[in-house]
Amino acid sequence: MATTQHYVWAGGHFLLLVSALRYLVAYVTFKTVSPWWYRASFLGALVSYAISPQPTGTYIKKALMDENVQYFLLASFWWSSKPVPLALIPFFIFSLFHVLTFTRTTLMPRFLPPGPPATAGGAPQPHPLAKRLQLWVKVNYDKAMRVVAYAELAILVRVVFGVIFFKNSFIAPLVFLHFLRQRYYQSAFTRDAIAVTDGRVTELVRRSGNPVVAEVWDKARELFARWAAGPIQAAGATRRD
Repeated sequence: MATTQHYVWAGGHFLLLVSALRYLVAYVTFKTVSPWWYRASFLGALVSYAISPQPTGTYIKKALMDENVQYFLLASFWWSSKPVPLALIPFFIFSLFHVLTFTRTTLMPRFLPPGPPATAGGAPQPHPLAKRLQLWVKVNYDKAMRVVAYAELAILVRVVFGVIFFKNSFIAPLVFLHFLRQRYYQSAFTRDAIAVTDGRVTELVRRSGNPVVAEVWDKARELFARWAAGPIQAAGATRRD
């Protein structure tokens, strides 16, 4: 049975999903939209990813390596910063899958009658709609996580150019680079996205035939590799939400 905490968690994801959808649709259709929707989106994220503090050194060290904590801290940064619409996409995708799962496991059983048992005397089966929803989530989850990984790379590019064109603070790339570094060690999807992107950019640079550009790119890759290989707890944490 779902607890009050579970409903609050789900409520945060519903708020994020609805608010982000409203903001992003308006943004991509060049319509005016209140910044309130952007803030409400990350408020939902803060509610859903919130943690109960335990004032011990061991807990804090472990918590900082937890993906939920990392996304909570990132949501705190986006919530308090100048809007970057692209930053909503990863959170929106996560919330979509959490909302669908919550709907299937908690809401549907309350309103939809179960299906007949698979065998005589067996337990009732979930409603056919719930089974189709479960199948859709299972089939599309990995695809969605790949979209998240590439979206996070796109966010990095966006905030780097945002500094150049004064669209966001110079702190944003630093914060997001640190976050992405954690993701590299904890997410196979992020590692794959970085490897594919690196390969394609390197190929384009080589094709350009410009030795200066190639040298700059190689130096940048070397510096990034050194920074990424610095001390870090590489043990990946599983998502608890």
